[in-house]
Amino acid sequence: MGLPTADDYLPGHGDRSFSVRHYDLELTYAVETNRLEGRATLEVEVLESTDRLVLDLAHLSPQKVRVAPGRPSERGPRRRTAPATKVGLKKFSTRSHRLVLALDDEAEPGTRLTVTVGYSGHPKPLVTRHLGDAGWEELTDGVIVAAQPHGSPTWFPCNDRPDDKATYRLALTVTAGYRVEANGELAKHTRRGSSETWVWEQKQPMATYLATVQVGRYRDWRLPGKPASGVPVKVVAGDLDRAAFGDAFGRQHEMVDVFEEHFGPYPFDSYRVVVTDDDLEIPLESQTLSTFGRNLVRGDWDATRLIAHELAHQWFGNAVTLRDWKDIWLHEGFACYSEWVWSEASGGPTAAQQAARYYGGLEEKPEDLLLVDPGPDLMFDDRVYKRGALTLHALRVEVGDKRFFAMLRAWVKDFAGASVTTEDFLAHASKETGVNASVLLRPWLHETDLPPFPQ
Repeated sequence: MGLPTADDYLPGHGDRSFSVRHYDLELTYAVETNRLEGRATLEVEVLESTDRLVLDLAHLSPQKVRVAPGRPSERGPRRRTAPATKVGLKKFSTRSHRLVLALDDEAEPGTRLTVTVGYSGHPKPLVTRHLGDAGWEELTDGVIVAAQPHGSPTWFPCNDRPDDKATYRLALTVTAGYRVEANGELAKHTRRGSSETWVWEQKQPMATYLATVQVGRYRDWRLPGKPASGVPVKVVAGDLDRAAFGDAFGRQHEMVDVFEEHFGPYPFDSYRVVVTDDDLEIPLESQTLSTFGRNLVRGDWDATRLIAHELAHQWFGNAVTLRDWKDIWLHEGFACYSEWVWSEASGGPTAAQQAARYYGGLEEKPEDLLLVDPGPDLMFDDRVYKRGALTLHALRVEVGDKRFFAMLRAWVKDFAGASVTTEDFLAHASKETGVNASVLLRPWLHETDLPPFPQ
């Protein structure tokens, strides 16, 4: 029997026969030797009748695996009351970066199981033909986890599909002197001898690709002011030039204010930025935090727009998450447009001026990209970002600022914690603005030719 694939853009990842409701990860990591030892406890609900569960786990070796009756989900029943079950583990095996759990009986929909996996090894990025490398990666002195879209299996066993959101608890023990940053809120920090343990809890549902760990010799950097809403905002980094830090992040609180005004309340409890001592080619999106290389600690537009872009992902991509990777424009197009919103609000070129600038760039590129289904080779192509942003600008021009931004605020409010499709957005936009968004935006979404500039 072949192994399941949940999304055509990510072959060999994900299993739609079950969902993980909660991950509890107990990890120990030796920075000096890049050795990871872990125990992952997954609270699982079966969605389709099955006699096996297939988890994603790459480059790490499972030693002990257990399947037992599960406890009721803290997030409440999803479909119906779970039936009584005595389903357990018959055997486990590994195949092609997958951990296959053969059950000793068929599990019916609604069955809840607790899966415990003990594992260890030397984590490293997972490389795919279409998408390159992603996952756990050593820095000069620490660790970065860039999981989008396929890197989560490099550090914990998971059901790696973007529509399978779960809550998380992560306890990571590292060599004393290193700081651990992860998703959610810091619940506990203790030191014992030559090691320190950091416990993080993400209580809002999160897709696997947004789960992250950052390990380094970091400290807090003070930001001027605070958002009007009081959302805690923090930057952690090693040694930086103070003037460059101010140029890069001195208006971070204002940026939060602008996005809350336009998109609605910040969707999580806090926001953090991690600046690594290493240079990074691109910044990294994760739920409740973003990661930048020290090469982006500067105040020019190319750096500023990326700071805005990653912050905007907390609304578009993290709170509201795509169901299938083909709809990546719902993340990147929205975050790109947020760059233009910040430019306009902060005294730079207006969104219309930015749209005209980037439209000119698209005119010089091949017109062979279908925005609603670009394919895995092009899902992170810059045209997805810019054409996606222009799609939103076309809607804004048609309906006006008041209805447009009211629609975006309602989008986040109504779908926070959910997994969505382009069709969901078009239906929502039509309802909120009174304009048939499916007809208006069809040339931008469903045709390859570049439509006329919206004005």
